[in-house]
Amino acid sequence: MIKIETNEIKTEENKVKKADIDSERSQEVEAEKTAENDDAYAELSKEELVDLVKQKDAELSELNDRYLRLAAELDNARKRFERERQEAIAYANEQIIRELLPVIDNLERAVQHADEDTDVKSLLEGVEITLRSFLATLERFGCKPFESVGKPFDPAYHEAIMQQETNDHPENTVVQEYQKGYVLNDRLLRPAMVVVAKQPKEEADGDGNQ
Repeated sequence: MIKIETNEIKTEENKVKKADIDSERSQEVEAEKTAENDDAYAELSKEELVDLVKQKDAELSELNDRYLRLAAELDNARKRFERERQEAIAYANEQIIRELLPVIDNLERAVQHADEDTDVKSLLEGVEITLRSFLATLERFGCKPFESVGKPFDPAYHEAIMQQETNDHPENTVVQEYQKGYVLNDRLLRPAMVVVAKQPKEEADGDGNQ
């Protein structure tokens, strides 16, 4: 056991010595390079040193100009991106609003005809046409109503405002719709407000007694 531990210690010592030697060699190489550069500069005349300084100044000035140009381009790109982002937000609904303008035109014409004509039936027909046009416009943008009456109550799509005792529909079935629900590209936009069927109290009590 002692012999094995001694060998391991010697191995670690050898690794440390090798690392020290490698480090010393690296430092010697760097020192030699520095000395060579110093010797090279020492051999230059005063005029050559002045020219070298001017050359380095020119290179530094060029690098600084490039940095300033890149910084300016980056700043301009950032400002352009922010401007485009603001415009995208401001005009995001431009297309759908343009599509809705004919619906407004139809409603204005219906109001105008209502003042001139007392025919309620024709007025109702005009409103129905306008409503269909409006719904068609919404559907072109992926927004459409979904049917609820006669369907099982689904809390993900329905909001129950009351229950109605009835024998005409199974329990928890939507029997009336107060406000339509809408989806936008298969995502719920607004739940439907509905009335839900429930078993009459007398029958529920009778089933419980049995």
